Amino acid sequence: MDRELRGAPGKAVSDALTLAPIANAAGTIRLPGSKSISNRALLLAALADGTTVLHDLLDADDTRVMFAALRAMGVDVAEDATARTVTVRGGRALRAPQEPLFLGNAGTAFRPLTAAVAMGEGGFVLDGVARMRERPIGDLVDALRALGASIDYRGAEGYPPLAIGALDARDAARVAVRGDVSSQFLSALLMALPLHPALASRALRVDVTTPLISRPYVEITTRLMARFGVDVATPDAATFIVPAGARYRSPGRLDVEGDASSASYFLAAGVLGGGPVRVEGTGRASIQGDVAFADVLARLGADIRFEPHAIEARRGRPLAGGTLDCTAIPDAAMTLAMTALFATASTTLTAIGSWRVKETDRIDAMATELAKLGATVRAGDDWLAVEPLARFRAATIETYDDHRMAMCFSLAAFGGAAVTINDPGCVAKTFPDYFTRFAGIVGSDGAERVVR
Repeated sequence: MDRELRGAPGKAVSDALTLAPIANAAGTIRLPGSKSISNRALLLAALADGTTVLHDLLDADDTRVMFAALRAMGVDVAEDATARTVTVRGGRALRAPQEPLFLGNAGTAFRPLTAAVAMGEGGFVLDGVARMRERPIGDLVDALRALGASIDYRGAEGYPPLAIGALDARDAARVAVRGDVSSQFLSALLMALPLHPALASRALRVDVTTPLISRPYVEITTRLMARFGVDVATPDAATFIVPAGARYRSPGRLDVEGDASSASYFLAAGVLGGGPVRVEGTGRASIQGDVAFADVLARLGADIRFEPHAIEARRGRPLAGGTLDCTAIPDAAMTLAMTALFATASTTLTAIGSWRVKETDRIDAMATELAKLGATVRAGDDWLAVEPLARFRAATIETYDDHRMAMCFSLAAFGGAAVTINDPGCVAKTFPDYFTRFAGIVGSDGAERVVR
C-alpha cells in the first residue's frame, strides 16, 4: 500500500487501499471513544469550575481540533497517554487568540465553540476547511444574535467564517431555533446558555420551531450537561429550559463511552461475515442514539445480542428490506445503505436530509459510489432507495474526504469482488486505525489478507 503526505497539514494519508473479497468476519473490537461525547465533554470541562479527568477520550482529528482551540483560548488541557486520560482545568473565561481558530471540518467543534465564545468579550474569528464554509450555520447565528451576540459573516451569508464580537447582555428570557437542519445548533445553544448573564436572575427557554432531527444527539448534550451540574428541563418535545442560576461544575471524572456510530461497521461485518463480532464500549446502557442501529439490524433479521456495555452480531435470517425511518440514527444509517445491498428486497432510507450538510453531500456521494458496485439506487432530497445486488463489480470508491464514506464502503468487500478505497486516511477524523482493526476481524492473517 503506497503512502504519501497530503491533505491537512501533518496528516498522513494513504493514497489508496484495496480490500480483497471477504467471506468471513469474527472477533472482538474495543471501540474508540465517542466523538459526540468527547468534544462535548472537552468543552464542558473547560467551562466548568474545577478540574475534570476524562477517561478514554477519542484521539482523532476532530478532538485534536477541539484540543488545539481550547489551548489557544488559554484552557489548561493535559494528556496522559499511558493512563488514557485527559485532564482539563476549567472555569476561566475563554480568551480570544490573536489568530483565527481553525476548526477543520469538525461540526462538533465549530457549532458549540461558536455559541460558547459568543457569550463573552468577543474578538474571535472561527474558520475551517472549504467544506466547512459550505455547511450552514445561519440558524444558530440567528438564535445567538437574538440573545445579544455580535456575529458577522466574513464570507457568504449564513456560512463560516465568522467574526464574533462582545455580547450585548440584554435581558433575554427565551430564544427560538430551528431543528430540521442540524441538531448541533440546539446542542450548541444549550451548552452556551449557562454562560449568559441573564441566567443569573431568570431561566432561559429555547423553543424549537421545526421538527427536531437527530434528537438522541441532543439527549447526549443534556445528559452531559447534567453530569456537569446543569439540569435542562424538557416539559415537551419542542421546549428546553435552563434554570436560573445554573452553573457548570466539574464531576471530577468522566468515562467516555465507545463510539456507537463506529460500532455500526463492525456489527454489520458480523452479520455479513457470519460472526460473531463483538464490540465493547457501548451497549444497552449507552447514552448514544446510534446503538439503535443494532435494533434495526435485529428487526431486519440479524442475530444481535446486547449487554450493558457490549453488543454482539451474527448472521441470522436473510436480511429483509423495507422502508426505514432514520431520523434518530443519521450517521449509522449510512451503514444501512451498505447492508441493503445484501437484503432480500429493496430498502428505502427516509429522513436523511441532514446527510446533505455533512462532511460531504452524503446522499449524492452514496448514490454515486453504490452505482459503481453495480447497484440500482434512487435518491431524493431526504431519502435513498437501494436495490439488492446479486453480483458486485470490482470498483474504486471515492471518499470525498469523508470518514464515513471510507468506513462504509469497506463492507462492500463482502460482496465477492475487490473494492479499492481512495484516500482511506480520511478515517483519521474519527477512527485513525479503522482499517487495521477491520483487518483484524476478517481473517487470521489480518492485513496481509485484506490489504493489497
